[in-house]
Amino acid sequence: MTILKKRPIRAALLGVLVLGGIALAISFSDLRHAFLHEDMTADMATSDAPAAKGERRILYYRNPMGMPDISSVPKQDSMGMDYIPVYADEASAEGTVKVPVEKVQRAGVRTAPVRSTILSRTIRGSGTLTMNESRVSVATAKFDGFVSKLKVRTTGERVTAGEPLMTVWIESPDVLRKMADLASLKTGNRTAKLAADNLRQFDIPEADIAAIAKNGGSSRIVTLNAPSTGTVMQKPAMDGMRFAAGAPLFQISDLSELWAEIEVPEQDLGLIRKGQSVTLRLPSRPGEVFEGKVSFIYPDINMASRSGRVRVVVANADGALQTGLFVHAGIAAHLDADPVLAVPTAAVIDDGKRQVVFVARGDGIFEPRDVALGGRAGDLIEIRDGVDEGEEVVTHGTFLIDAESKLQSALAAFSAKGEDQ
Repeated sequence: MTILKKRPIRAALLGVLVLGGIALAISFSDLRHAFLHEDMTADMATSDAPAAKGERRILYYRNPMGMPDISSVPKQDSMGMDYIPVYADEASAEGTVKVPVEKVQRAGVRTAPVRSTILSRTIRGSGTLTMNESRVSVATAKFDGFVSKLKVRTTGERVTAGEPLMTVWIESPDVLRKMADLASLKTGNRTAKLAADNLRQFDIPEADIAAIAKNGGSSRIVTLNAPSTGTVMQKPAMDGMRFAAGAPLFQISDLSELWAEIEVPEQDLGLIRKGQSVTLRLPSRPGEVFEGKVSFIYPDINMASRSGRVRVVVANADGALQTGLFVHAGIAAHLDADPVLAVPTAAVIDDGKRQVVFVARGDGIFEPRDVALGGRAGDLIEIRDGVDEGEEVVTHGTFLIDAESKLQSALAAFSAKGEDQ
């Protein structure tokens, strides 16, 4: 019985202790909340109160991670980082951006001067080597006949002007009649000279004309000679073949000078001029560079590739280059004949609607300027309006300055709105 009476007493005591602990915890929580509320009220009062004489006045607090978020009182972000105070003496002048010098140095902000220069760039293209059309000749006959015997039997052979190419048998009665006229005349008289000139019109060699005038009679077999020095590129003529007057029997090309026909993009054609220097590189000859000049710009456009053709004259005195070789070309082109103002392309922030550069004014102050752009050449871009020669523009760290500019603009608008209220 005694034991049964003690158990309810112990349970009652335990209940009293639990209820007392809960009450004590609630009281401590209320007390802590009251203290915190008092501290926050004091901070707000301190922030709103005017700064004492000689103290720096805080305008607002900004996000420590650079987010567009500000506060009129001290606070922390989601990661527990304190917001950074912005003081009145740090505010930038209207239309400029002020960045602390130490921040500029940490971010590696660099500048470059606006300078006057002639912008030039290399236009890239590719093409093939071809024969120089102005150095191509054809050996033919001005009468009907047959090929009696070839003196030059294969393509690719080099010949010199006047060298025998083949002997032919003359079929034309007209030519045979003119030969007979010359044979019947005395050498040296005027009529004989006219008869000899008639044979020259048919490209009868001088040796054959002299033999007819001296010995009399006519010769149905004559020799046809090379009309120029060069390489035999085509040879339709074969032993025993019949040919008609004017038929091409040999094609001879002087390969000491070639053409490179280069295709360039349509948008670059306006920058190409006759006489511009061109460097040529051939996959078949790695490491070698050949020089040439633009000699002609073709008047037509390839509609499928939207490209134009440019002709470049290439010296080939040693015959090292062959027609048909593929070439890569670089054409040195000036965007303008006169110097223009230019800055590095990295200095320009282009959002599609505006183009802006930041002009450095010293002591961490930067001024955003709207600019009008011109042509681009390598890592430079023309500035037609907005800056003056010699001014320093930001080339590295532009996005940091741009972010600061946008943030300060937003904060200024917030501050102005607060003052209106």
